[in-house]
Amino acid sequence: MHLNTEVLAPSIATRPEAAAKPLFPFLDLKAQFRGIRTEVLAAIEAVMESQHFILGPEVDRLEKEIESFTGAKFGVSCASGSDALLLALMALGVGAGDEVITTPFTFGATGGAIARLGARPVFVDIDPQTYNIDPAALAKAVTPKTKAIIPVHLFGLMADMDAIMKITSERGIAIVEDAAQSLGASYKGKQAGTFGDVGCFSFFPSKNLGCAGDGGMMSTNRKDLADQLRALRVHGAPKKYHYQMLGINSRLDALQAAILRVKLPHLGDWSDARRENARNYRALFQKYDLLKVVQLPVEPEGCVHVYNQFSIRVKKRDALRTHLQSCGVPTEIYYPYPLHLEPAYAFLGHREGDLPVAEAACREVISIPIYPELTPEQMETVVSAIASFYASSPVEGRVR
Repeated sequence: MHLNTEVLAPSIATRPEAAAKPLFPFLDLKAQFRGIRTEVLAAIEAVMESQHFILGPEVDRLEKEIESFTGAKFGVSCASGSDALLLALMALGVGAGDEVITTPFTFGATGGAIARLGARPVFVDIDPQTYNIDPAALAKAVTPKTKAIIPVHLFGLMADMDAIMKITSERGIAIVEDAAQSLGASYKGKQAGTFGDVGCFSFFPSKNLGCAGDGGMMSTNRKDLADQLRALRVHGAPKKYHYQMLGINSRLDALQAAILRVKLPHLGDWSDARRENARNYRALFQKYDLLKVVQLPVEPEGCVHVYNQFSIRVKKRDALRTHLQSCGVPTEIYYPYPLHLEPAYAFLGHREGDLPVAEAACREVISIPIYPELTPEQMETVVSAIASFYASSPVEGRVR
């Protein structure tokens, strides 16, 4: 194939294949902090003056603000996005003998929450364009033991919720949305985390809305589940020392809530900036004549993608990453191994080839920087470096 090498930056095109110091971060949280430093420090100081650290008014206010942001009736905070998944399944009564269907192309917490409760994770393949769970494969995996489905809204793009809800509504199966990467994403005008029985969000620092450590949130439109979740996060005690169920300790602290409350009003602008960066990337990949060797993220009609990651699909992925390292271009791999082939899930008896689309994605997907503060010049550096690789290492045929 022909690549437009005339637009390659010479310093990038000729740099030797040796690891170089990154020219800029994969995610620049320092740049984000500089813009809100005064507000964040004031919020932290107010919490320190109050000496109220666990749950309390700051957490209550954040929950209300998340309700307003998402449109969910109830927001229930917890200690992490991983705990949000676990608590959601606990509240729905998932346990030994149950099956929960999900995707293998996701972070380990998705499957881990299922297995920790003694239920069986049922992994099904993904759509090759969106990387989200394939509704057709999901429908075939439903059995009388299916208690719930966990669609993962991966990289900031929501799964095909119409198709998924058709499957669950016909069979009375619960939905737990893993929206850890997708706060602010929407599907046909409705926010992530408001379709299923429970939506689960993460506030890990790398998320579009991140705190200064771990934090999580659950959204639901069911009061019974909200009450259950609030009790489960404090050892199963809806009233202090009255343990009505077996719960866990998973409380969001006030310092994290205060930081998140400063950041939340900026989230819309940050998401818009990520989307603008995605548009700029698309133009650059076209400029450098890379659309035959790079599969870009898709945004199906009716969806608003918030680009927690800008993940592209390429041939010679690992060699490309080595080349980008030599150019000082930071990248990440989400995810190098599908969950069904991880040692932790050996008890399921899967073999390579069982879920070929997810397995191929793990070999071919690479993420490039997309954070709001990324500059046009930095994006040009990224795409120029990718073009220089394929100019010197051509591939046959289109990437699929």
